[in-house]
Amino acid sequence: MSEQAATREPLGRRFAAHLTATGMANLGDGIVQTGVPLYALTLTRSPSQIALLTAAAWLPWLVLGLAAGVLVDRRDRKHTQVAGLAARAVLLGIAVWLVATGRMTMPALTVIVLLYGVTDVVVDLAGSAMVPDLVPRSRLDAANGRTLAAQQVMASFVGGPVAGAVLALGAGWVFGIPAGLGVAALLLIATRIPGSYKHAATEKRSATVEVREGVRFLVRHPVLRPLLVAGSVMNMANTGYFAVFVLWMVGPGSRVGLEPAQYPLVVAGLAVGAVLGSLAAEPLGRRIPEVRLLLGCWTLNTLLLLVPVLVPTVPAIAVAVLLLGFLNTNGNVISQSMRQRMVAPGMLGRVGGASRTLAYGLMPVGALLGGLVAERWGLPAVFVGATALCLAGIAYPVAVVRQRMVAELKLPVTSAEPAPARV
Repeated sequence: MSEQAATREPLGRRFAAHLTATGMANLGDGIVQTGVPLYALTLTRSPSQIALLTAAAWLPWLVLGLAAGVLVDRRDRKHTQVAGLAARAVLLGIAVWLVATGRMTMPALTVIVLLYGVTDVVVDLAGSAMVPDLVPRSRLDAANGRTLAAQQVMASFVGGPVAGAVLALGAGWVFGIPAGLGVAALLLIATRIPGSYKHAATEKRSATVEVREGVRFLVRHPVLRPLLVAGSVMNMANTGYFAVFVLWMVGPGSRVGLEPAQYPLVVAGLAVGAVLGSLAAEPLGRRIPEVRLLLGCWTLNTLLLLVPVLVPTVPAIAVAVLLLGFLNTNGNVISQSMRQRMVAPGMLGRVGGASRTLAYGLMPVGALLGGLVAERWGLPAVFVGATALCLAGIAYPVAVVRQRMVAELKLPVTSAEPAPARV
């Protein structure tokens, strides 16, 4: 079968259900991620406290990423997603009660965001590890592109504006609507994705041994290691940047001066760019070598971070945000597909958990640093410093990773798990 013919293989009904559930869950994510910081502005204007919310959201990846990766490889990935979404719905129900009774405080809000992050670790790892089981291997770029597009569209393009609207109705809606969406997503996964998604019976093995396997694989891998280091540095810098970005954009004391309801409309440009980037990933990947495409996206993405400082106007920032969405999502599709082609299916949970422990685990560090730097030296220092740090991180894979290395390390299709039966 030719490569062109292979790309036309259908993604299948199970993937369609997975994609729909991902969209629902991420719509809830978007409402929470955008609505909570805006709601927090009614409680405080402290950069460090606002940044602490972002740190709390990403801290679970640092603490639980490795253990969650083992859990995902040991258990049925579908059931793991359902359990995580159920826990999320209960947590958000508690948040609604706190708001309704007037008991919500910044410490309570931070704890809720922290626990929400715990559910995100489990749901995200299990969902991404399931993708290679749901689609033909030749369509991984397309499947990952559509998944990331759904995440960005629902989280930013839809979730952001919805968050601004429902916040005007009452803060309880910021938590109540995502709770209902989580329940809908888990019901769809449980009823519309038949079959078992457990790869190996590893319960009798030590969890420590399995964690070491995932870490050792990454540390010794000549392609994934440099990409992970660079991606982690970029994640840390970008999180510090965007943890305080709302203070640059919103309110009478901000540089741009947007109203809270206007801010989600600007951020929605990320989702528009993400859709375009996800759709472009597969055709661009056929025309441009993966490594060159990935590193090019990262570099351009980083340079765009200077736009809000150099041209602090709404039109310029809106265009920059649109391009950021395009480049970031395109790079994410390429890097995720590369990993899925170089890692055995039975290890995807552990390798994903190990990589995201560093990649996402540094994000709360970045958020805290962003808040501290902003308090001491101001917001422009955060934005310029984040840009310089990203460029330094990208220099590592630029120096050592080559396209031929990726081609040599890809798993042959015959050694992968059997293609899932069509449903």
